[in-house]
Amino acid sequence: MKIAITGASGRMGRTLIEAVLHSPDLKLTAALDVSASGCVGKDAGELVGIPCGVKVALDARSAAPADCLVDFTRPEGTLAHLEQCVDSGTRMVIGTTGFTAEQKGLIADAAKRIAIVFAPNMAIGVNAAFRLAEVAARILGDGYDVEIIEAHHRHKVDAPSGTALKLGEVVAAALGRSFEDCAVYGRVGVTGERDAKTIAIHAVRGGDMVGDHTVMFAGMGERVEITVRSQSRLTYALGALRACRFLKGKPSGLYDMQDVLGLR
Repeated sequence: MKIAITGASGRMGRTLIEAVLHSPDLKLTAALDVSASGCVGKDAGELVGIPCGVKVALDARSAAPADCLVDFTRPEGTLAHLEQCVDSGTRMVIGTTGFTAEQKGLIADAAKRIAIVFAPNMAIGVNAAFRLAEVAARILGDGYDVEIIEAHHRHKVDAPSGTALKLGEVVAAALGRSFEDCAVYGRVGVTGERDAKTIAIHAVRGGDMVGDHTVMFAGMGERVEITVRSQSRLTYALGALRACRFLKGKPSGLYDMQDVLGLR
């Protein structure tokens, strides 16, 4: 299966390139990046110490064709790549976060023409945590207060993380609540007594933390916590490549990691 990687010189891009080059059933045919990266025209494999003969290009139109393009960049870049994929009929795996509701609508519209896996987190363990949080919420019900804490490296530009927001949506749905109505983002000042229906999200940024997420169900006399800690970006890369394999032969449509993992 032929794979294209965007943001080739970035932390996630390099991890994806290395993972593809070590996968015997996958072939890196294109690597994309912006001109400011300084790596356009260079061998993409050299970014990870494994020369492969694939030159970094500016966009998909100037690169070799691929069966699937993997994008972990920024919303604006992802949407530009999305347009190119729709034009060429290339399937797409999107791990970018920070989209507005309108931008998510553009992705949904594109999925009417190509097959897309779009998920806030591609790591297998994190997606297991989504399901565990749903089950816990159904069992514990309204008698437990829900707090979500996420921590990422100092370079992450959006907060809270897409994963934390997804956890909030999953728990809210299991409890029969509207996440939009009950979400609270951090607290400051005299906030008064906690609203029992609140689902609060707290974001931590610092150092080189890859990504930690905890859903806390705090009841009277006990606390249940579901925590997943990503120690390497490789977990995201391996999940994204699993999504690529899932898309092989799939018709147009919008899928997520729950579909990839057979959890629907």
